[in-house]
Amino acid sequence: MRDTPLSNCERRFLLKAVEEKKRLDGRQTYDYRNIKITFGTDYGCCIVELGRTRVLCQVSCELVPPKDSRPTEGIMFFNLELSPMASPAFEPNRQSELLVMLNRQLERCLRNSKCIDTESLCVVSGEKVWQIRVDVHVLNHDGNLMDAASIAAISALSHFRRPDVAIQGRDITVFSPEERDPIPLSIYHMPICVSFAFFLQGSYLLVDPCEREERVKDGLLVIAMNKHREICSIQSSGGIMLLKDQVLRCSKIASVKVSEITELINKALENDRKIRKEGGKFGFAESMPKERITALKRDEAPVEMTDVQETANEIVNRTETPTEAVSSPVLVAMGTAQVGEGIVNSWGLDEDEEDEPQTEDTKTGSVNCKHTLYICSEKKKRKSTKPSKRK
Repeated sequence: MRDTPLSNCERRFLLKAVEEKKRLDGRQTYDYRNIKITFGTDYGCCIVELGRTRVLCQVSCELVPPKDSRPTEGIMFFNLELSPMASPAFEPNRQSELLVMLNRQLERCLRNSKCIDTESLCVVSGEKVWQIRVDVHVLNHDGNLMDAASIAAISALSHFRRPDVAIQGRDITVFSPEERDPIPLSIYHMPICVSFAFFLQGSYLLVDPCEREERVKDGLLVIAMNKHREICSIQSSGGIMLLKDQVLRCSKIASVKVSEITELINKALENDRKIRKEGGKFGFAESMPKERITALKRDEAPVEMTDVQETANEIVNRTETPTEAVSSPVLVAMGTAQVGEGIVNSWGLDEDEEDEPQTEDTKTGSVNCKHTLYICSEKKKRKSTKPSKRK
């Protein structure tokens, strides 16, 4: 199913708003939407909300044989899925151009940047290594999927714990979390993508474009950077020509945004670690607003009932006296007639009687029906008093 295209009026409205440095949600040019990071009950599971864009990431691991070219390094595998649940424009089981681009950008951002120590994932050289699988599912699409996916992936990898192993000769023992504490991954830095949308052939740019802004953009620049201001990857799409000064300005903006997002991720990880250590409640269910979804009842609010009668009497005394009720709500106006209970039928004329000429009001141009009704009633009276003929 293809998504509904934008009308010409909507397109002109969006471009005019960009020229005036205004956005649909009231943000400034370089502002991000609200970012919310929630971790699940299992290690390596998190949901990232970037405005109304929601992304779920799950990290898992298993022991596999290593690659022949790198026998002492673990394997990193990334998979991003676009389901019709996120947007009607996404088709199931089909590799779209957007999906291929997102997967490649995510791999360049996390795998090629060497942010994870893959040598620490080796168990037995040339025989067994850990394969870390990162699955990213888009739950709702409202623009800027690349930034949300990168934040979710690096947050889930930082939160993930792999099982501990022991080697005795040729035997490998994998311990459960109850037997031994799981081991976190060795992460050198946190690369995060920052997207810039260009409009009107590169004359204007916006940070973190929403879904409607992405439809009218002319080009997109994605910069992956860590908090140390090291560029991990950069990609430009859309076919527009960018100047060196524009790229440098975007890199400076990206460095500020990456520092803020990295601090937010570290704070979310610290809060989750603190809650788990104290034995409190954690997970997706605890992050939901209870009064909207999970609560079946609410606490009763205390209400003072001592002076209810006095307050009611004061309200009654302050009210105005009701107006006198009208016996009949029907008002008889000039040029109207009525048929009903208690009213004489003024329309029951005999067929053999000729209609009297109607008088026309010269001022208003309307027929004087009142005079006609009076004549008809007089004829009926004379007809009833006339003696009957004897045979």
